[in-house]
Amino acid sequence: MKLTILAALTVLPLLATCNPDKPAMSNNSTAAATPVPADAETATLGGGCYWCIEAAYRQLPGVYSATSGFMGGSLENPSYAQVCTGDTGHAEVVQVVFNPQQISYEKILAWFWDLHDPTTLNRQGNDHGTQYRSVIFYHSAAQQQTATASMAAAAHNFKAPIVTAITPASKFFPAPTDHQDYYFSNKSKNPYCKFVIEPKLKKLKLKY
Repeated sequence: MKLTILAALTVLPLLATCNPDKPAMSNNSTAAATPVPADAETATLGGGCYWCIEAAYRQLPGVYSATSGFMGGSLENPSYAQVCTGDTGHAEVVQVVFNPQQISYEKILAWFWDLHDPTTLNRQGNDHGTQYRSVIFYHSAAQQQTATASMAAAAHNFKAPIVTAITPASKFFPAPTDHQDYYFSNKSKNPYCKFVIEPKLKKLKLKY
């Protein structure tokens, strides 16, 4: 599956790469964070373009919401264009709010390893820069322990060492409204959705 995704990225250069001049990309101040239900837990994960990760997690049973955004940088309320420079320190992430009685954090992480290549430093396909780094932002000591154990177990599935960072969660900034639910809003218009995101969703359907 990883080879298929990488091949598609070769055919479709730069379709998902940061481009602050894209039309209809407003500042993320117009997007609101998704409220967290009282019985929910939150996972925040970065694995390349957040469009791909968000689309997959939205399909998982037990997931209340998946919101694209930014975390891990020094700038308050960064715009998409600012994150694109790679100078703010933020990573593109998806904040997943889920029901732990229906889907465990371990399963959330199992999907994380399947949905991107955690062995490439600051790069996923044609998307490169620290904003595309592989990272798990943990929200508790228990999540930190689970993430560390999950990464050790996942290491056996990759030929190269995993370079994913496991770091404390910081303030989450939702991405622009135009970037939320991107796949389902653009799958008939953007080839990136068809050749990169759809294979990941098909993998999801086969697993469930």
